[in-house]
Amino acid sequence: MSIFLIEDEAHGESHGQFASYEEALQELKVRAGISWDAEPNKAPCTNWKNCGRRYEIVEFDNSTKPWGQLSRVSVLNISAEGVKWDL
Repeated sequence: MSIFLIEDEAHGESHGQFASYEEALQELKVRAGISWDAEPNKAPCTNWKNCGRRYEIVEFDNSTKPWGQLSRVSVLNISAEGVKWDL
C-alpha cells in the first residue's frame, strides 16, 4: 500500500500525508495561491526572506517497516521570486 507525503526538500520538513498523488498535488495547488511569506509557505530558517520552499511529493510503501521510498517528484518552488511549477 502507498502513502504520499509532501516534503520541503530545502528544509527537510514533512507537510502532511495523503492517500493519493492527486490529493497531495491538490494541496500544493492551494499552497501556490498563498503568499511566499505566509504560513505554511514561510520558510522556517532565520534567513527566510531570502529563502523559500521546494515542495516534493514522495511516495512510500507503508506496508513495510521502515517505509520504503517508491518515488520522489519535485513539484513546486515558492519564494520571493514567485511560484514555479516543476511539472
